Amino acid sequence: MDGRLHNWVNWILYDELIDGKINAPKHLLGNHDYGDGQVITCYKPHSSSVSVKTLTGKTCIPMEKIGEEGFYGIYFSTKRFKGNKYRFVTEYYDGTTVETADCYAFDGQITDYDAYLFAEGKNYDIYNKMGAHPMTIDGVKGTYFSVWAPDARRVSVVGDFNMWDGALNPMQIHPASGIYELFIPDVFPGAVYKFQILTRYGEILYKADPYGNQDQVRPDNANIVADLSYTWKDNAWIENRKKQDRVARIKQPMSIYECHLGSWKKKIEDSDFGFYNYRELAEMLGDYVTEMGYTHIELMGIAEYPFDGSWGYQVTNYFAPTSRYGTPQDFMYFVDEMHRRGIGVILDWVPAHFPRDAHGLGRFDGMPLYENADPRKGEHPDWGTYIFDYGRNEVINFLTSNALFWVEKYHIDGLRVDAVASMLYLDYGKRDGEWVANKDGGKENLEAIALLQNINKVMEERNPGAYLIAEESTAWPGVTAPADMKGLGFLFKWNMGWMNDFLEYMKLDPYFRKFNHNRLTFSLSYTYSENYILVISHDEVVHLKCSMLNKMSGLEFDKFANLRTAYGFMCGHPGKKLLFMGQEFAQLREWSEARSLDWYLLDDPKHKGIQDFVKELNHMYTKYDALYYNDNDVMGFEWMKVDDAESGIVAFVRRGKTAKDQLLFVCNFVPVERKGYRVGVPCISGYKEILSSDDVKFGGLGRNNPKTIRGEAIPCDRMDYSIQMDVPPLSVTVFKYDYKDSIPTQKKSK
Repeated sequence: MDGRLHNWVNWILYDELIDGKINAPKHLLGNHDYGDGQVITCYKPHSSSVSVKTLTGKTCIPMEKIGEEGFYGIYFSTKRFKGNKYRFVTEYYDGTTVETADCYAFDGQITDYDAYLFAEGKNYDIYNKMGAHPMTIDGVKGTYFSVWAPDARRVSVVGDFNMWDGALNPMQIHPASGIYELFIPDVFPGAVYKFQILTRYGEILYKADPYGNQDQVRPDNANIVADLSYTWKDNAWIENRKKQDRVARIKQPMSIYECHLGSWKKKIEDSDFGFYNYRELAEMLGDYVTEMGYTHIELMGIAEYPFDGSWGYQVTNYFAPTSRYGTPQDFMYFVDEMHRRGIGVILDWVPAHFPRDAHGLGRFDGMPLYENADPRKGEHPDWGTYIFDYGRNEVINFLTSNALFWVEKYHIDGLRVDAVASMLYLDYGKRDGEWVANKDGGKENLEAIALLQNINKVMEERNPGAYLIAEESTAWPGVTAPADMKGLGFLFKWNMGWMNDFLEYMKLDPYFRKFNHNRLTFSLSYTYSENYILVISHDEVVHLKCSMLNKMSGLEFDKFANLRTAYGFMCGHPGKKLLFMGQEFAQLREWSEARSLDWYLLDDPKHKGIQDFVKELNHMYTKYDALYYNDNDVMGFEWMKVDDAESGIVAFVRRGKTAKDQLLFVCNFVPVERKGYRVGVPCISGYKEILSSDDVKFGGLGRNNPKTIRGEAIPCDRMDYSIQMDVPPLSVTVFKYDYKDSIPTQKKSK
């Protein structure tokens, strides 16, 4: 061996390399200055020879083989090769020859400032560095890999490009940050990879990339190198979105269609892989949602997850849209197409917990990393999942940057945050002894609160018009108050209280509804405490809870009438709206992720009538600003009739920007027709019926009020004026009127 080469080699690092324990391979491998000359080394196990080749290919110089394990080196008395301006030509015993650039001759991409911000929890663009990123460095194409694994002994990139051999591409640790990185030439989009991690205890783990952008289709669970480039066509949408501050956003209509893409429609029934592609769904679903009059679509479970039955709420790859329906570009097309049609896109987002799958985040580098080490803080006993360590800056950074990632890379308009209550309370789902109080002795999770406040604040600053929605099932105060006012900072909150009370009311036999009238009216006592979305979500039509139609009381005709009444009342109640797919045409069966919705039901006029009614409600909702503009202002709603529990009738008005086109809702929740029924009204005006759930076209019997009804100066329901009308059984009737302050002058009789 050349003595100068022998003197240069760090034999401790050499032993670590051969033993598969090296975490700083660039200190041994690659191109290194040595005095006036240089040393180039490489590690090519199972090879017969390696040569260094100039980029022009004119010179190819054999390297010296040191030992039998595949370590090669060469000493040059001058600095012959600058940086990475050379290639390795490797010959193997089977006659194969491979030419490649030296991955250890390229500079890292993680700067000291990147590492500092990451450690502070404030590197919000870290998704541009972490993960796998195809790029060209110094004219060489390849993929840059980066992963955070501070407790690992060694991390290697393994994949179909290196025979899944962890000895070939050990990564370089960044000092003091716990981040490993490596640029591997000639690895291109489509390559399959994982991180092989040697733990401090000698265990070998194969982990999916926490920041990976594409996965294999389950049950395979490796990552795929992905190119996220895409030419967006929604610039006008995004620019308009930026103009929507908090106040403007809550005054806009939101009628949301909650959808599970895999079961909305399936290309092949009874198949685990019979899904439509994102692009196909964009056309079909886009047409349907537009025709039905929805303003937004909310997608369940898009971030990659291994088990279909989790519906996407057991996430293993937070930065990858599920490959069940196509590639990242396919999903970008989906969002782009929705925006072209004027449809906002909301994603369900799950920062509350993550599963224990071996390839996922759990015990990522052999130690608790993303989860809290204390099982009383880091595990959900009821769910069998891990809880994120909300007090660790790098985990805070992971979640914050992930929320931003979906908005900034995929142009998502809003994130609906799942299971917020489980984040807010340290004792959520736990018995005594299974949780630890906060520093003040309380059960509030102060670290999770700070995280949610910061995410909402940063989102508003970086992406004006984008927003977060809380699924929060308790009475936590200030969920939708701005973070700088000590609120959590969400823009909207699901109104779980209304949903539970209203559905329990609708399940009752009409005779018993008069004894539970408060279930119908109580929500108006707190409706202005938050910015609410009224929801009838997927959770209400699974696990033996029945479909919406089968929740309704009575025989078949009354079930359909009850359902139309329920949807009509929901439309009139203050708050944005969300309805789960299938309920718009009265799906009979409970929802299952394994099959398509029962679209054949639309051949039945009764189901088609429900669909047409929901469509009419949606179009009425967006047409009349009385139904949304003042959702959060007391002047936007007023009870006209609220205490007639015996008759089962309630009436209320909704008011918009102006005195014109105000709406009166009259809802009858019992199967008794009321002819000549008197209802108090706010003024003497003409009240024109614009919608009746009893219309024949919706499946009713057509007991309408065809003529405009004039208000009369007859006191009723605490109002000075009233109208007399016919109220169909189990129905919602909507009247339009223009508000007038004064009583018209009556003509004198002759």
